[in-house]
Amino acid sequence: MIIQPISNFTYKVALIDYGMSNLASIQNSLIYLGINPIISSDPTIILSAEFAILPGVGAFGEAIRNIHSNGLFNVIKELHYRRTPLLGICLGMQLLASFSTENGFHEGLCIIPGAVDKLTAEMPVPHVGWNTAVSCRQSQAFMGISTTDFYFIHSYHFKPDDPDSIVTKTDYGETFASSVQLFNTIGVQFHPEKSHRAGLQFLKNFFVNFSCKKNV
Repeated sequence: MIIQPISNFTYKVALIDYGMSNLASIQNSLIYLGINPIISSDPTIILSAEFAILPGVGAFGEAIRNIHSNGLFNVIKELHYRRTPLLGICLGMQLLASFSTENGFHEGLCIIPGAVDKLTAEMPVPHVGWNTAVSCRQSQAFMGISTTDFYFIHSYHFKPDDPDSIVTKTDYGETFASSVQLFNTIGVQFHPEKSHRAGLQFLKNFFVNFSCKKNV
């Protein structure tokens, strides 16, 4: 079944650009869904958005330094405090944590308290390829997704302090949180923009089912 675009989508969507993400692939997925995002590192533009996406590839430490140098640290936290729907993808999910141990200790955004540590199972690292996200609790982000296979590429994983914030778990020699959520902020370790139909449905759910004024 083909994922149909969202009809008459008029909300402002910010793709947060801090110099460490493949923005083009996410942008293309959103355009397919009928969404024309604004790629920006401007705090004013980002804070005026009704939805925001925090993508990311690379090392945690460099990413958080870039976020600080672009004046975006408190901006991203403010999105969460305002209950603006915020989606963190891959490294973007990890940045939501309190800290990471990747190449030393690095403070995160501390939006969803927890730690980011390296995968320790006796499996090839990075974890690359398709894997299953098993539901731990209901979330409007995963409604109507018949297949739960998503595409992953990562060496570190997010360990939230509160198990109730975990939406899905995935097994790769060890079990890790593959998605987390607190209010209107959700983070996914997988790449929805690379996950074909399931990924497009996930993105569509984020824009259709999340609201700036509603706790989900």
